[in-house]
Amino acid sequence: MTVDALAFWVREPGVGELRPVRLPRPGPDDVVVRTMYSGISRGTEALVFRGGVPKRERVTMRAPFQDGEFPGPVKYGYLNVGVVESGPEQLLDRVVFCLYPHQTRYVVPASAVTPVPTDVPARRAVLAGTVETAVNALWDAAPRIGDRVSVVGAGMVGCCVARLLAGIPGASVTLVDVNTERARTAADLGVAFATPDDAPDEQDIVLHASATAAGLQRGLDSLAVEGVLVELSWYGDSQVSVSLGGAFHSRRLALRASQVGAVAADRRVRRSSGDRLALAMKLLQDSAFDTLITGASAFAELPTVMEKVTDGSVPALCHVITYDDASHSCSA
Repeated sequence: MTVDALAFWVREPGVGELRPVRLPRPGPDDVVVRTMYSGISRGTEALVFRGGVPKRERVTMRAPFQDGEFPGPVKYGYLNVGVVESGPEQLLDRVVFCLYPHQTRYVVPASAVTPVPTDVPARRAVLAGTVETAVNALWDAAPRIGDRVSVVGAGMVGCCVARLLAGIPGASVTLVDVNTERARTAADLGVAFATPDDAPDEQDIVLHASATAAGLQRGLDSLAVEGVLVELSWYGDSQVSVSLGGAFHSRRLALRASQVGAVAADRRVRRSSGDRLALAMKLLQDSAFDTLITGASAFAELPTVMEKVTDGSVPALCHVITYDDASHSCSA
């Protein structure tokens, strides 16, 4: 069987297009997936779209099923939910998540897809990769019962982190953002909200996800003695300045990076990336995550939508791409 499909490509920085794709003949251990939804990973995909991946990071930044090279032409993305049309019997007709770009149909090894539980709506399941990032962040941060924790940056990653923190008994969790409209989102996630000016100090842990120097600085300034800031932002080729004078040394503060490409160090021997993703999928049984899906567009509109996501004129937290009317065909 050969399967024809359409895929979204960044032709060059700032320019996207839909391209026809002839897929390979699937092997006995492969699945053919028809996409139902994909999600735009706002920060990373906007950076890729504008050509902001530094040369020295182009290998590290490759998505699992990326085609092409940075800065373009490149097919990039990793939040895809679809239904298995062909493959091993146990996966046939199952809704699955895959770290695959925006494409109407695709062929991957069966081991590359994660079944979506029947009590997790397919639309919500596009958040699996982001919740997986949040799981890794909490493994790196190691919050404890009763901790005072701030999450700076109420984007997709920050909001997912905040929701997971909300389940820690006795923890005081504050979501910090310059956009006061995120106060309603914070309430839906079960955490407090503050602007940077009103953010609480004396925090045990700060998780930073605003991708701004101002957010990073505010996070550091919020820490208590021997507090830890876990950096989740990806800045690409942007230069970031932060003051490490003042109380940074006298308070013995710590600044630590977290990145989903590797399982957190103290779990790596006991958990695989597959285990981590399966946990994220289980956590998505929580309907509170629906508050993060705040926009949707048809696949045919994706080249224009990506421009608007990058310039900020599409303000959605998680912008979902729908494939109901996407043009794709299957031929023997």
